Amino acid sequence: DGGRSAAPLPLPVIVKPNSEGSTIGMSIVKKPEDWKPALEEASKHDAVILIEQFITGTEVTVAVLDGKALPVLEIVPKGGFYDYSSKYTKGMTEYIVPARIEEKVSARLKKLSEKIFSQLKLSGVARMDYIIDASGQEWFLEVNTIPGMTETSLVPKAAAATGITFETLCEQILKGASLKI
Repeated sequence: DGGRSAAPLPLPVIVKPNSEGSTIGMSIVKKPEDWKPALEEASKHDAVILIEQFITGTEVTVAVLDGKALPVLEIVPKGGFYDYSSKYTKGMTEYIVPARIEEKVSARLKKLSEKIFSQLKLSGVARMDYIIDASGQEWFLEVNTIPGMTETSLVPKAAAATGITFETLCEQILKGASLKI
């Protein structure tokens, strides 16, 4: 840590490799003896390891297409945690569009996601992930600049809620793409 120490986070925490996606290499540390295996697993995937506060609540995501937010999508994993198997095993997660959150919260998250998209100078499509805890506090988790794009991925689900087909979505992304050399 370069001689610097951050304030310790209370358990549980998330331990994950910096450069992976789809929760690959990620663990939840619930008790002190979980630290070693969690750090070993994360270090298999990246030398840089992130440690984050574990937040429970309603998980939502906002896809932004060409600067415009799509409907907020709620993620409800059957196992309680949205891990790799919840993401890629049919029937393990329920997706609800629009999310079952207050309209003012939905509007705020969409506006924030559009601002993040703009401030980071993103193009095409990106996805911003959030958790809303039991007190109503909204927690920003991350930006996915290369979100999954299968017919069952989150961006196509949000687009479908606005009437955009998978084919039209792909065409729109390609039309807006530019090659930067």
